[in-house]
Amino acid sequence: MSRILTVDDSKAIRMIVGKQVTELGFEVDEAEDGLLGLAKLEEVAYDLVILDVTMPNLDGPGMLAKMREAGNTTPVLMLTSESKKSIMVDVMKAGIEDYILKPFKPEELKAKVLKVLKLTGPAGSPKTGGAVVDALPGRVDPAGKQFIDILVIDDMENVHKKLKTLVPAHVTVTGAVSGSAALTLCREKVFRVVLVDTDIPDVNSAALMNQLRTLQQHAAFLALPLRTTNDVQKEQQALGFDDVIFKPFDKDCIDDFLIRYFHDQELVVADENLVKVGAFSGKEDRLEKYFTRVTRLVEEQIEKLAAACFDEVVVDLSLSPIRADRTPRLVLDLKREANKRGVEVRLVAGPEVSALLKKFDETAKLVVSATVPEARARAA
Repeated sequence: MSRILTVDDSKAIRMIVGKQVTELGFEVDEAEDGLLGLAKLEEVAYDLVILDVTMPNLDGPGMLAKMREAGNTTPVLMLTSESKKSIMVDVMKAGIEDYILKPFKPEELKAKVLKVLKLTGPAGSPKTGGAVVDALPGRVDPAGKQFIDILVIDDMENVHKKLKTLVPAHVTVTGAVSGSAALTLCREKVFRVVLVDTDIPDVNSAALMNQLRTLQQHAAFLALPLRTTNDVQKEQQALGFDDVIFKPFDKDCIDDFLIRYFHDQELVVADENLVKVGAFSGKEDRLEKYFTRVTRLVEEQIEKLAAACFDEVVVDLSLSPIRADRTPRLVLDLKREANKRGVEVRLVAGPEVSALLKKFDETAKLVVSATVPEARARAA
């Protein structure tokens, strides 16, 4: 098993990097600055160092220089902010494999790590053993298993083909037309989402789903029933499915599915104790779902920051749409979650949000800063 060292003075960043690396199946160690990182390198042989640029005592470029002077050729993936991007020219010459800009998306970090460790490879062969496999390039996990985004299990091959036409080209889709083919694929590959038809001949879909869960413990499992007047979603969730997508496919439903399982990481981005909320895009009738997802994702970030011993979080709502009913409710939900965790929320937004919050007793006394530096100055 590969072992990775993350060197960063931010505990939150070390925690985030550690979580993503662990999910890839690697072991991870931490160091708070370049001096401590060099000490770790003297004790343990690592396969990769994920190194921050700006740190006290000894920064990333300084640690890298000392590593190479000592003859240590361990691959290095450098973390840097946009403002420090110019440093990369000299650092690349000093010998790093790649770099990644903060704030980064989890999938972006994972892809960079796999690339540096040379764990990428070609996709599988099409149409083998009852499986319908896309011949798109794939990603490979540490055990040599290919990463594929979606597995569709349906005895009608047209279902796989139809879904493929509704998702972006970069979202990889593989199909299986039988339970045995699905089991084989789940032993050989790693999936993010598994869709299971609820009416496969001679197959108990719920039982198959439970079998596959033992092989794909991190995947989400969704049922694929026909549209009906019955409360199928509730029935399937009672059987253990995470959610439902109805057939025939509805484009709006597929768009919501893609947002939930593939785009949420772009909606809320964290950089240390700064949490930035992305803009809304789409039809007006999806706005409620946008606010629901934002609330969930920011609450998750608050929980992570509390675990990293941050006592303050700056939430930047500058790009978020302003709605008289939803914006105050969003702020109250975040405030409630922060209070529960012992974390103070400092808001960044425009004057319209500040004026709106003053209309409600529960939010009237909240201070809204116009910029992130202003919010940080208030915290100081």
